[in-house]
Amino acid sequence: MLPAMSRSSSPPLAPARRTRGGHACLALAMVLAGSTVPASKLIAAEVAPFTATAIRLGLALPVFLLLMRATGARWPRPGRRDACLLALQAAAGSVGYTALLIAGLRLTSAADAAVVIGTLPAVTALLAMAVLRERPPPRTLAAIALAAAGVLVLVGGRTDGAPGSLAGNLLVLGAVVCEGLFILLSKRLRAPIAPLPLSAALTAIGAVLAGAAALAEAPWHAAFGGPALAVLAYYAWLPTVAGFVLWYAGLARASASEAALFTALAPVAAVLLAALALGETVGPRQAAGIGCVLAAVLALRPGGDKQSQKENIK
Repeated sequence: MLPAMSRSSSPPLAPARRTRGGHACLALAMVLAGSTVPASKLIAAEVAPFTATAIRLGLALPVFLLLMRATGARWPRPGRRDACLLALQAAAGSVGYTALLIAGLRLTSAADAAVVIGTLPAVTALLAMAVLRERPPPRTLAAIALAAAGVLVLVGGRTDGAPGSLAGNLLVLGAVVCEGLFILLSKRLRAPIAPLPLSAALTAIGAVLAGAAALAEAPWHAAFGGPALAVLAYYAWLPTVAGFVLWYAGLARASASEAALFTALAPVAAVLLAALALGETVGPRQAAGIGCVLAAVLALRPGGDKQSQKENIK
């Protein structure tokens, strides 16, 4: 539910300025989200997946706790059922997504991974059909088909014979499935939890789970240096924490349908940053794939039909 906006004490141009500020926050949040793909590519070269995930979450948690203290937010006290759901959410979204993304980027390019990451809205809709037995409207089916076409163009159009790229893309797709499950699980919580305490709790649970899984990677034998740690700190403090703050600041100043459209910026930013920061080539495959993915995101925008309008009112 979006915060109420009072107009009585604002000058005539204030709502427009407020909306523009919200759009800027949403855009920057999605650019930061897209930057996690090339960042994960750099991390993958030196740090094992679960070790990297544990470090990222361990660096982000103190900042979330400081934000909670500064805002007076209280630590959530969920019931047993919701506590189990939170643990599953952390395992899927906080740990599974990051670990599979890093593992996949050891085998595929960041540009390819960016296209696969962009299928998240369509994959989530497909999971809702399979797991929750939801009956989607035609536009959702069209979005799923477009997203699938984007991945097929990406994988089927490869002619360079790069070893492991298919396996890498499948691992990244597994990361997307984990994130989709994370989103669906959040809808099953009986008692709503405010965004900041929820993020802090999931980060804490995820840090414990990732730390336990990292033991199998023998991190005490790892020999990664300062640059890898710097990228991990960037991932933890900017996309994870600052991205959270920017996203919810944007949601307070823009409509839900506008926010949904801004999610299309994440895969585009990831592709562009892969080219600019990593020097990767963005060819016709990636361009066609990202075009299909963007069309899928636009097809899923809220407000496209009467049913979605009813859902927005709820």
